[in-house]
Amino acid sequence: MNKIEQQLEKEKEQLKSVAAPRELEDRLRKALDHTPDRGRKSRVWLVAAALAFFTLFVGYHYNAFAFYGKKLISFDEVMTGTLQDLNEQGMGQIIDQSTDLAEGSRLYIDGVMADENQLVLYYTIKNPDGLDHDNLPHLHSITGFLTNSYTVSGTTWLNDSKTEIKGMQTFKPVNAFAKKLTLHFWEIPDNEKQIARNMTFSYDPNKAFQTGLKQPLKKTIKVDKGEVRFQSITASPTITMVKGTLEVENFDRVPLALGGIELIANGQPLEQLGSGITTGLRGSKFELRYDALPDELESLQLVMKEFVGYQPLNEKIPLTGIGNGPIEISGKTLDILHFHREKGQVKVTITTAEDVMLEGVSLESGGGVTPLQTTVNQKESKQANGDILKERTLVFKTEDLPEHLIIKGMHYMKEYQEKVEIPVSK
Repeated sequence: MNKIEQQLEKEKEQLKSVAAPRELEDRLRKALDHTPDRGRKSRVWLVAAALAFFTLFVGYHYNAFAFYGKKLISFDEVMTGTLQDLNEQGMGQIIDQSTDLAEGSRLYIDGVMADENQLVLYYTIKNPDGLDHDNLPHLHSITGFLTNSYTVSGTTWLNDSKTEIKGMQTFKPVNAFAKKLTLHFWEIPDNEKQIARNMTFSYDPNKAFQTGLKQPLKKTIKVDKGEVRFQSITASPTITMVKGTLEVENFDRVPLALGGIELIANGQPLEQLGSGITTGLRGSKFELRYDALPDELESLQLVMKEFVGYQPLNEKIPLTGIGNGPIEISGKTLDILHFHREKGQVKVTITTAEDVMLEGVSLESGGGVTPLQTTVNQKESKQANGDILKERTLVFKTEDLPEHLIIKGMHYMKEYQEKVEIPVSK
């Protein structure tokens, strides 16, 4: 037998031991099931040919498709939804490295999931003598080749005996050519200053998940105090990321202003996992993080359901009718609960909806108009109907008996219902 024949025989034996991932086979069979009966024999041949093609040309490069055959265990408390589904499919990179910490604790890096949008790190901290939440290490960044990725979010779970913590920490994406990554964290031993620590581990970029959808958006939506520009959407197996810029004068006047922007897939809103904004010399950039897109994507929309708005008011509210209940101002309610004078100040306590911030507030009395000095004692309360009311006390530096409360305008979450259609290939 010559060398060529020997090599062919060797490849033949290897191919016998390789099977296509179940997901690929399922998708091919599903496609076959939805075809008419006519020509079915030829389609069966096409399925067989496709599977053979996968076996021949993928072979032992299984990891490029992220089928690793292993999964992380005991992370059910911190791993839910899409990430849990990926783990159940064995899609993740096992790291299994550890290092000693102070006070007899030990940090284990169990594994990672990575794609173009983020890197998710799973870790464990153990101490047979018990763990103290105040002294846990703070994981803040990952570095490597052309990589400096800071943490985005995280969650932990402490077992009943308080001897083991399971944690999940997400970071900005790492470079596609990084082969080694270094986790940087702060350790805070009892009664000591924080100590900078790090831990380096091997990373295989070939095991990063492939991006499913990536396209520019180039859509600008005008709002009351500026504009929002949606620039791109990138959908990967772990998360869907929408990025853009904004120039909105009153953006920070309402908490969670980005929370009213929805991503609708196949007619259903995806869960918004978080949002962030950074401001620099070139303006403000934002990112919206949503759950992964469904496997069978028929339609996709970005909907600005609500966003921060502004309403001029120029209201002069008499303080003689306190206690008569809330009044309506441009669709929002304002309730003046009470006022009193003390030590050269007048304090007026009011409630509004949680998203309302008043602007240009002053107090009119016989001695003239006094501008708002400060706001104190802000607190929120949930009502029986589920609404949240925000109570606070307005402080004015005057001794005169107040007659009217003057309000020039208000910032609030305004309904816009602006839609951005995102084309999808079917």
